[in-house]
Amino acid sequence: MNSDQKTRANVVERRKSWQAEDLDVFRRLRAFSGPASRQSELPKIEQYAGLADQLRRASKSVCGLIVEGNGRQAASPKEFARYLAMAVGSAEETKLWLRYASDLGYLTREQTEAWREEVSHVIRMLQGLRSSLEGRAGLV
Repeated sequence: MNSDQKTRANVVERRKSWQAEDLDVFRRLRAFSGPASRQSELPKIEQYAGLADQLRRASKSVCGLIVEGNGRQAASPKEFARYLAMAVGSAEETKLWLRYASDLGYLTREQTEAWREEVSHVIRMLQGLRSSLEGRAGLV
């Protein structure tokens, strides 16, 4: 095995040593999407079921995209970076649905701002992870 093959083998082995659930950003997202999905946390929003459903789906999509991208990264770090970019898009969509929920009076302004700030923090984490991945994989 030449040095290039050893380097590739080491990279693949390191990728196999962790799961998406090990990432701080994943744990933070999962903690957010739990309350966003519980009816008890969204008492009035259930009156407008479509909005509640969109909020739930967008917030859960972010976690799903991280897991799916992580599953593809052993074969292609570029694919993982692409899935992280899609996760950022879903997180931005979550912020939009939160704004609509606030505008319609379904969430308090305080709850909306707290959740939007949490999602903004997650977006920054995702962007940092993507930049780190791209730099290590030579994708930039």
